[in-house]
Amino acid sequence: MLTAFRTFAKSKWAIGLLVVLALGLLVTGGSQMDVLANLGPKHVVSAGDRNLSQTEFRGELDRIREQAQQQAGRALDFEELIGEGGLRQYLEQKSQQLGFVNWAWKAGIRPGEELVLRQIRQAPAFFDNVTGQFSEEQYRSKLAEGNATPEMFEAQLRDQYSTQHYGAALGAGMRLPRVYGAILASQALETRDARWFTVTQAMAGAAGVPTDAQLTALMNQNADQLRMPESRTASVVLFDDGAAAPAELTEARIQERFNFRRDALSLPEKRSFVTLTAPNRAAADRIANALRGGQSPADVARANSIQPAEYVDTPRSALGDPAVAAAVFGLAANQVSAPVQAGVGFVVARVTSIQPGRAATLADVRDQVIAELRTEDARASVYRRVEAYEKARQDGKTLDVAVREVGARVIRIPPIRQDGKLRNGQDINPPLPPQLIQTMWSLGKGAESEVVDMGQGQYFVVRLDDIMPAALPPLAGIREPLARQWVLRENARLLSTRANALAARVRGGEDLAAVAASVGATLQTGTGLNRQSAEQNGQGVIAGVFSSGRGEPFSQQNTADTFVIGRTERITGAVPALAAPVAEQFRQRMAGDHVNAVGEVAIAAAAARSKAEYDEPLARMSLGLPAEAPAAPASPAAPASPGAPPAR
Repeated sequence: MLTAFRTFAKSKWAIGLLVVLALGLLVTGGSQMDVLANLGPKHVVSAGDRNLSQTEFRGELDRIREQAQQQAGRALDFEELIGEGGLRQYLEQKSQQLGFVNWAWKAGIRPGEELVLRQIRQAPAFFDNVTGQFSEEQYRSKLAEGNATPEMFEAQLRDQYSTQHYGAALGAGMRLPRVYGAILASQALETRDARWFTVTQAMAGAAGVPTDAQLTALMNQNADQLRMPESRTASVVLFDDGAAAPAELTEARIQERFNFRRDALSLPEKRSFVTLTAPNRAAADRIANALRGGQSPADVARANSIQPAEYVDTPRSALGDPAVAAAVFGLAANQVSAPVQAGVGFVVARVTSIQPGRAATLADVRDQVIAELRTEDARASVYRRVEAYEKARQDGKTLDVAVREVGARVIRIPPIRQDGKLRNGQDINPPLPPQLIQTMWSLGKGAESEVVDMGQGQYFVVRLDDIMPAALPPLAGIREPLARQWVLRENARLLSTRANALAARVRGGEDLAAVAASVGATLQTGTGLNRQSAEQNGQGVIAGVFSSGRGEPFSQQNTADTFVIGRTERITGAVPALAAPVAEQFRQRMAGDHVNAVGEVAIAAAAARSKAEYDEPLARMSLGLPAEAPAAPASPAAPASPGAPPAR
């Protein structure tokens, strides 16, 4: 061993290592000795022995983005997917998840190998279609389709078992004190007797017509809500033909395009069929035999408690499962397939009709070909105008002159806000494109933009005509709604003042009945009231009765235009014999929430013990994004959340 060390010390590798260490000391001043650590791979998430590499992180986000795109029905870029804190939330959840499983493994929470193997052998996707037995080759190929290895998959199953077993043990070992349920049961079964009367708006008086001074004062008090935001007007140059009639297309050109697109326009074979999905091969065999015996798919489905899936004139490309598609399109009419192992369960299909595919004729697709040609012509015409406009501007001509020369058109944009609405907050129909609004707010008054490409052969130029700063609207424009609000507020003030004065008399010792009679109110009596009596007596009555002690007066708002003033006369506690089972029910309901809360704390503590951390800039760079997030969101639409929280 010593000889090996001496040999290494004399080699060129030892000299190179010393040079690296010397450079490290020179740069860091000896404060950071871990120079070689920076040469190793960096992890997006690190938690003890567990980590998430850049490649693994990118793979997970690719899968999440694919799911989000399917739900949204459109393409999403990574900036849109992880915007508005979505990336940080995902990384925090992932770091806690890895931190917990790292702690659990070191603490000895380790599932047996047989548990993992049993779970793997229960997945239908890993069984051979012919033998019906577990296939090691199919197991590996299915995982490879998802860019996973058996080691990765089995590690995920072990982590899942660890988390589930820890949660089950936590729930089984925790018991809430009985007093928790007893308190709630006592409150629920307690009854009270009380008297009260209702103070109405008529007893307090109604507000009159507001003056301009009062309305102006109200408007100033609510200036932040009433102030109209900055708005802008613009002239927009469009390069399309507007309402011009489309140019005529020659028959020769239509025929030429059809000949070029003939293969792509051909009609595919379509089939009508029914599929029935069974949980296992034995049930699938019974279904197939019953269908071959002449039973209808509906009768077979009812007998096996499953729901048939009917497909009418469906092409092969519409079927998502390749195995099912191959089976269906390999059958003759009225033929039944053998059980096919699909992604979930076993599928049996019966073909009812076949519509053969055929080569397209010009008569079949004439309208489609004409639409393609006219779209191309329109885009070419727009592009010619754009080129001519840019040349005219380079020659020093004004926007108006250039527009006239190239045959473009100008539309006027009325005063709009930065959110795309009109100055008064109403929507514009149709809505303006976001690129147009962004361009308007990037210009100064009188400035003109360059040609902006919107895609799909659309271009525009913006000239900002005017900027109207934020300001309060004129009183005449909002007098009516403002007056309604002033009356509502003044009525509420009068009612509250009247109710407070009457409540003060009751608290001062004056008899409740006498106070009610002084304002012409009817005294009401309630016996055996409980907390569920609000429906017939009102929230204000129940809140007042159950928030005051015996003999104490109360005053509560009951509805928008009434108050209740009363006194709690008697309090009857819950009967212990009746409260005991109710208390146990409350205790069981609270136990789940309590276990979840403790579980969250335990996961956070385990992650802290594992020193879990994440590198957000590195995560962004792994996705091909700049290390720092942009100041403004990439899209006004709310991004999808990258991931679900770890299992509790």
